[in-house]
Amino acid sequence: MPSTEIVLHGTALSGHAHRVELLLRALGLPYRLEPAPAEIRQSPAFRKLNPLGQIPVLQDGEITLADSNAIMVYLVRRYAPESDWLPGDAVGAAHVQRWLSIAAGEVMHGPSIARLITQFGIKDDKARAKRIAARLLAFMEEHLAEREYLAAAHPTLADLACYSYIAHAPEGGIPLAPYPAVRRWLARVEALPFFKPIPPSPLPVERDDDAA
Repeated sequence: MPSTEIVLHGTALSGHAHRVELLLRALGLPYRLEPAPAEIRQSPAFRKLNPLGQIPVLQDGEITLADSNAIMVYLVRRYAPESDWLPGDAVGAAHVQRWLSIAAGEVMHGPSIARLITQFGIKDDKARAKRIAARLLAFMEEHLAEREYLAAAHPTLADLACYSYIAHAPEGGIPLAPYPAVRRWLARVEALPFFKPIPPSPLPVERDDDAA
């Protein structure tokens, strides 16, 4: 157990912060969520924690870490090195790492960006984000057709890293109805005893030009 309070800087609606929260809860680690909305992230104090101004940031005693995937690897290696969350064997670790890369790549540039455009008004290419999401979800649907979890026969960091933005893809105008295997996987993650949801945001009403 940590000797000092773990502080997680993030927001309730951030999928990046959410994946870290899920792991903290899974490991039974007490923590405090310190709200870090956009105006806080521009402050000199926050930029000392992460010069890029991004969330989440984790403070664990004298350790300060940014990047959700890096934070999750740290938490497992420090507090649960013998657990199944990040396998110790080369092949198992590689399978998890592949999905951490997908979470930082296709998940981020597809469902996450589409949600940011729709819900928070950021300027980006929604049509491109939806194309990336469609390719990703088709790939995940095939991958999960005969699997319960993404990287192993049990939950790993891969599932936590990918869950949040896939689950909330409809908030970016990306439907999940065509992907029953993906929806079953989401339900498995949601059934885990430590699960905590992200507060829902309104579903958009898609216009014809949005669907392009």
